[in-house]
Amino acid sequence: MPPVFTGPEAGALPHLPRLPRRLRAAAPSWTETTDVCVIGSGVAGLTCALNLRQAGFHVTVVTKVHIDDGSTRWAQGGVAAVLDPHDTPAAHARDTQIAGVGLCDPAAVDVTVTEGPERIADLIHLGTEFDRDPDGSLQLAREGGHRARRIVHAGGDATGAEIQRALHAAVLRDPWIRIIENAMVLDLLTDARGHAAGVSLHVLGEGVEHGVGGVEARAVVLATGGLGQIFQSTTNPSVSIGDGVALALRAGATVTDLEFVQFHPTSLYVAGVAGDGLRGLPGASGPGGGTAAGGSELGTDGIPGDRQSSLTAGQGPDRVRADQQPLISEALRGEGAYLRDFTGDRFMIGRHELAELAPRDVVAKAITNRMIAEGKPHMWLDARHLGRDMLEHRFPTITASCRAIGVDPVADLIPVAPAAHYSSGGVRTDLYGRTSVPGLYAAGEAACTGLHGANRLASNSLLEALVFAQRIADDLAERKPSPGVPELPEGEGTVCSTTSRAPLQEAMTKGAGVLRSESSLEATAASLTALGDNVSGRPRPATWEATNLLTVAAAVTAAAHRRRETRGSHWREDHPDAADAWLGHLALSISSDGELETTWEPIR
Repeated sequence: MPPVFTGPEAGALPHLPRLPRRLRAAAPSWTETTDVCVIGSGVAGLTCALNLRQAGFHVTVVTKVHIDDGSTRWAQGGVAAVLDPHDTPAAHARDTQIAGVGLCDPAAVDVTVTEGPERIADLIHLGTEFDRDPDGSLQLAREGGHRARRIVHAGGDATGAEIQRALHAAVLRDPWIRIIENAMVLDLLTDARGHAAGVSLHVLGEGVEHGVGGVEARAVVLATGGLGQIFQSTTNPSVSIGDGVALALRAGATVTDLEFVQFHPTSLYVAGVAGDGLRGLPGASGPGGGTAAGGSELGTDGIPGDRQSSLTAGQGPDRVRADQQPLISEALRGEGAYLRDFTGDRFMIGRHELAELAPRDVVAKAITNRMIAEGKPHMWLDARHLGRDMLEHRFPTITASCRAIGVDPVADLIPVAPAAHYSSGGVRTDLYGRTSVPGLYAAGEAACTGLHGANRLASNSLLEALVFAQRIADDLAERKPSPGVPELPEGEGTVCSTTSRAPLQEAMTKGAGVLRSESSLEATAASLTALGDNVSGRPRPATWEATNLLTVAAAVTAAAHRRRETRGSHWREDHPDAADAWLGHLALSISSDGELETTWEPIR
């Protein structure tokens, strides 16, 4: 029997796979002890680790690959904060709430925009070198949804890489921060009272393939990043499969707002890489000819026709990966780049007062609609008028990525299409990062603090990570938890077959991607259920990842099916308008028998 939902238009959820409350794995054969175990090594994880050290804790940071291989280093735009004397926290809050379409938590917004400037100062104190004007003041850029220049950036469009460099260096200077690399965290360890007491994990390359260890801790912080890899096309790195959300669900924690997956409007479209963003959608055609990225047969109004790109395909650095789409930051639009269709029309004019700088959901929907109407797999971004100096010095990463596929943004239009980019939802927390499981905290993209609502405002993500990493450290310093003996979850656990990953990504893209409907989501649910029946008897990293992907995909599908309206980054074709009855949040958890349970929590 499918789980039952209570709320607006209550009814049954579609049939979804039964989800494990534990991953199948051997009991830990080794253990080590620390004060706080931080899972993840991006800006949220490393900042939290450093703040915890300031509070006197010993910290162990567990990261799935190398310390620099997470999402932070890919962040191009920057960090939003009120640093201009003519700007105000109230204005930043207003822009955040407009983007969030009625679902932002005002308290979370207030603490983020108010405490943000001090967190920027902390980064500078650690050695982060933000770009500055000739007079030494911080350069401030403007991005989509912002009505003021309040984005600090570094290296032009390499902000994440610079922040990661500074944090990494600071962490390495502290002998009481232990880093465990190439380690996949499996499940939360709790004491007899249900308080978090550590994690089980598998360190690649250490011991036999089935060897599992444990880190016992007084508290655990999830900073595992996003879940973009449940889709075929994403700007997220290959490690971003929602490990933290899956672990939290198995541990009994509540997750919320998972239907709000933000698709970045302008990822670099590369024909044949990671699948077409419109695969399976009505009116979508296959990759076109023209430039190396899949160009146009038109030649009017400056749109490239049969002429070749000014570069040879493949020239430049090898930056195109099959599992990650290069990002074309909206900071480029903030400096004046235009979106054009295949006739040369600037189609964002008249759609929103901010045109190309409208909130991301508005731009992503406009691009997707125009792609469907014209039967094309991408649209165009025109930055030619910005000039070589601006493009090569302000946007060196974007310029290099374009040239790597044979597109020179100085002379050519840039092919762009939406790709899964950021999850506004995640493990629900309070204003101090506390989840519904005592001793388990969450920060960064893995968390849902209430800041983003239905749609994240550009460059608020790094800011949120910085603010809540400090708040978590402050809370732990005050509480000083002392859990009992850690225990593994009950039951043998299950794992999915490794063959499920590609069909899962295809099903999610076709039915739960940018465009959604009841029929498409029910088809996705049916596909996920079939994949869930394909279990493996061999626990190992690939099957653990496949199980986490299935868990997160099922939760996203359940939430997207239940919310029968269009709001923010959740777009239902069969319910195209927002409705006041849906002003609230969908909270999900896993029952003791593995069924997804969905609870409606109206905003009061």
